Amino acid sequence: MHRSLFWITVCLLCAAALAANDAAAQSLPRLKVSENHRFLVKEDGTPFFWLGDTVWELFQRPNREEVNLYLETRASQQFTVVQAVVLGEICGASASNAEGQLPLKDNDPAQPNEAYFAHVDYVVNKAESLRLYVGMLPTWGDHVSPLKGDEARRIFTPQNAAGYGEFLGRRYRDKPIIWILGGDHNPTPEEILTWRAMADGLNRGDGGAHLMTYHPRGGASSSQFLNAESWLDFDMIQSGHARRDAANYSMIAADYAKEPVRPCLDGEPNYEDHPVNWKLDNGYFDDYDVRKAAYRALFAGAFGHTYGANPVWQFYESGRKPITGARTPWRGALHLAGADQMQYARALLESRPFFSRVPDQSLLVSAPGTGADHVQATRDADGSYAFVYLPTGQTVEIDLRKLSGPRLRAAWFDPRTGTAQISGEYANDRPREFTPPSDGPGHDWVLVLDDVNHDRPLPRGQQ
Repeated sequence: MHRSLFWITVCLLCAAALAANDAAAQSLPRLKVSENHRFLVKEDGTPFFWLGDTVWELFQRPNREEVNLYLETRASQQFTVVQAVVLGEICGASASNAEGQLPLKDNDPAQPNEAYFAHVDYVVNKAESLRLYVGMLPTWGDHVSPLKGDEARRIFTPQNAAGYGEFLGRRYRDKPIIWILGGDHNPTPEEILTWRAMADGLNRGDGGAHLMTYHPRGGASSSQFLNAESWLDFDMIQSGHARRDAANYSMIAADYAKEPVRPCLDGEPNYEDHPVNWKLDNGYFDDYDVRKAAYRALFAGAFGHTYGANPVWQFYESGRKPITGARTPWRGALHLAGADQMQYARALLESRPFFSRVPDQSLLVSAPGTGADHVQATRDADGSYAFVYLPTGQTVEIDLRKLSGPRLRAAWFDPRTGTAQISGEYANDRPREFTPPSDGPGHDWVLVLDDVNHDRPLPRGQQ
């Protein structure tokens, strides 16, 4: 009998050890800013590609089965970050989550509801098990900066924001979190005091373990308001939903050129299946629109990119009031074409040296164009490769002399399929014209130029 009890105890201890090992295997490395201040890296110095998704209501609207479906789908599509809000835009602090719990007692940041945050814990832990980081917004911006006539939405002040931040920081100190302050609002100087207090609280709570940024309104960048803030680790723009072919590349270029040097990205470009300028008569943004936003921003110097689908961020479904023209149930919208294609941009960027990539429009001899025709170029700092994004499949003239090696291999990368085909090999002695395999709206291509001495494989998207 005693021997049986002994072996039962041993088995239980082994099982506990295995569970601990599994948990350790699931933990994700902390992130930090690269030495050149242009990218994010894991704590061991290896590259981190931010492929984000805006899913603002993740902590509030879906139940746990739906949370699992969403996160498992995005992980399978090679996303690395999900951006979600603790006190969201739609539900905010005054509506219950799918578990029937309010986030705060009496709308008081000093009284967080443990049952509500147990559900947030579930979401964070599930994301971690799938190798996903959570870009966590402590609150939507209107709880600090209410819209006119909606003063009741204000919850946070410089006096209470720090305590709330410290609560979140302590709770998620050891979790794969990236803090995103703001939430679709541009702060006034007075409101910056509140955000600064919240940032200080987060840093006290997590010991500075996690990176921090700020999500502004459409057409703006965090750098416009917070460039001098010591807690701002990287800049985020929102190019937004007002028009097709918004020049997010110009916004990224402006942040890329600023001092102090910080990584930058477009944290909210046009959403797939969102009406252009919020007007149904203008039609809806599609996969072509989201590809243009992604490749232009990345080639202009962004360290990563965020995608968004209008039905998904709000978990729209039949019987739920549509917001901003939502028309596709969210489960189906998880597989909109653009969502499946974003992984190809990640695969392309990760196929070549990562930290030495720089934007370089001087590669273009032909005009870069405007609007739908705008061409964007990037290359390795040593000239060993270059990518040129051609949104309408137009002929482009490239100064090959800016690249290294006596001969260059040219290939065409298809951002719709993640496949590439060799175009030819060329002497690196003069400018040359290149014409993609097809042209017109929707026929976007990436010209890939490689120094043949490096013998690199053709880029290929995750399949």
